[in-house]
Amino acid sequence: MKNVGGMMDFSVLQIVTFVLVLLMVAGPLILIGFLYFRNKFQSGHSILRKHPLLGTMRYLIEKLGPEFRFYITDTDNEGTPFSRNHFTSIIFAAKYCKTVIGFGSKRDFTEPGFYLSNALFPKQNSELKIDNSFTFKTHKYEVVSEGVFTRKQTSSWVDVRPWQLTDEHAIIFGKDRRQPFVSKTWFGCSAMSYGSLGANALEAINRGLALTGSGWHNTGEGGISPFHLKGADIIAQLGSGKFGYRTKDGKMDWDLVAEKAQLPQVKMFEIKLHQGAKIKGGHLEGVKVTPEIAAIRNVEAWKTLSSPNRFDEFNSVDSLLDFVAKFQDVSGKPVGIKVVVGSDISLEELCERMKERGDGPDFFTVDGGEGGSGATYKEMADTMGLPIFSGLIIADDTLRKYGLRDRVKIIASGKLHSADQICIALGLGADAINIARGFMIAVGCIMTEKCHTGQCPVGVATNDPDYMKALVVSEKMYRVANYVTTLRAACFSLAAACGVESPTLLRRHHVVYKYGDYRTVRADKLFG
Repeated sequence: MKNVGGMMDFSVLQIVTFVLVLLMVAGPLILIGFLYFRNKFQSGHSILRKHPLLGTMRYLIEKLGPEFRFYITDTDNEGTPFSRNHFTSIIFAAKYCKTVIGFGSKRDFTEPGFYLSNALFPKQNSELKIDNSFTFKTHKYEVVSEGVFTRKQTSSWVDVRPWQLTDEHAIIFGKDRRQPFVSKTWFGCSAMSYGSLGANALEAINRGLALTGSGWHNTGEGGISPFHLKGADIIAQLGSGKFGYRTKDGKMDWDLVAEKAQLPQVKMFEIKLHQGAKIKGGHLEGVKVTPEIAAIRNVEAWKTLSSPNRFDEFNSVDSLLDFVAKFQDVSGKPVGIKVVVGSDISLEELCERMKERGDGPDFFTVDGGEGGSGATYKEMADTMGLPIFSGLIIADDTLRKYGLRDRVKIIASGKLHSADQICIALGLGADAINIARGFMIAVGCIMTEKCHTGQCPVGVATNDPDYMKALVVSEKMYRVANYVTTLRAACFSLAAACGVESPTLLRRHHVVYKYGDYRTVRADKLFG
C-alpha cells in the first residue's frame, strides 16, 4: 500500500483480504437477519413465529435425529429397524470376510428369545456335507491400524470357497414341474424391484451372487430388468399391478409369461399376495418411475405407482389355485405364492383345498410383518401381519396337517440377515431364506431412511444418475460375494455345533426358547 498524491493505493491482495473479512463478519449477521425476519412474519410454523432463531434449532435436530441416535446416543443393541451391532456385522462380513468378535456377545441374555441347542458331540469339519469343489477370486480388506478419526487398511485379491450344499442336500423346488429348480444354497436375495433399488445396486447384487456359484435374486414386482440378468438365478415376481406381465390397460398378458419363462436365468415365478412392509399392493413414487422403468413395467413415466390391494384375476381360494395352475402350465417352472400370515386360520382353507384338488403352489414365501426394505406405510408396518417366526411356524404346521409339506417348500423372510437368525428359521420349519436389507447394507446402505425420495446418498435406493455414481459395481459386487460366502460358512459352523452335517438338517428340537424368568422349552415341545 502506497500513499500517492495523498491517496491510498491498495494492492489487489489487500482488497481481496478486506472483502473476505467483511463477508466473514457481515455474512453471518445477514443470514441471521434474514432468518429472523423470514420466520417472524410467516404463519405456517408457530414455534418459528414465536422464536425465529431458537426455533430453527428444533428443525435442525429433527433432521439430524436418526444419524445422531444411530451413531451417538443408541447403544449397540438399540435402534430400529437395525441395531448398530447387526449393521456392523454385515459390513464386517462384506468387507473383511469376518464374523470374529472380541470380549463376548452384546446380546441381553435376560431378555426372552430363541437359542440354538448345541450337541454334546459336535460334527467335525470333515464330516460336514459341503461342496467346495471350486474357488473364486474376490476382493477383501484388512485393517492395518485404526485411530479415532482414521482407519488404515489394505486390500487384496483372495481365493474364496463357495460353501455350497452337496447334491444330496440341495433344495428342489417344484419337483413335478417340467423344469424344477435345484438350489445348492439355502438363501438368496429377497424381492426388491428395479425402481425401488437403482441399477447399480441391483447389478452389484446379481453379479456378486453369480460369483458364488449359487443363490437366487428375486426381481420384486417391478418386472425383470437388464440388471437382474447378470449371471445369478432369478425368481421372477408377479404383483397385483402385473408390472412386466401386463397389457397397456393393466390386464394379464400370458404371452409375456411364456416369453419370460424362456430366459435361462429365470428359475421360478412368485405370485405376491402380501409382503411384510405392505399387506396391500406395492408403491413407487413418481420421482423414481424413469422412462426406462416405465418401459419395463409398461406404465407411464414419472407417475406414482400404487398396485391394487389384490389381483383382479382371483378373489377366492379356488380361483387363486386356478391361476397358479395356469401359471405353472404356461411357464413350465415352479410357481409359488408370497404371503404374510395373519393368524392360525389364514392358511387353513388354502391348504385344505390344495389337498382336495391335488394341485397348488410349489412353494410358500412367508414374509414377516417386520419385513420391508424400502418405502412403506406407517399404519401397515407396525401391527399388520405376524412376525416371521410366528408366521413360519403356522405355515409349517398347516402344511403338515394337510400332508403337503413334502411337495411345498417354505422360504422365510423378515430381517433374517445373520447366521443365527437363519439357522433358527431353518430349525423352525423353513427350507430356505430370503434376505433383503442384508444385501442392501452389503452394497452400501447406511440407513438414512430416504428410500422413498429417490435421493439415497449412497446410490442404493435411487435411479438419479448423480446419486447412483456413489455406488461402484466393480467394488460392491465383491462385498456381496463376501457377505454370502461368509454367511454360508457361519451357518455350517452353527450346524456343526448342533450336531448335523448341513444347515438344511436343522429341526425344531435344535431350537430352544428362553423365557424372561430363565425357564426354557424346546421348540418341538412348545409348538409340536
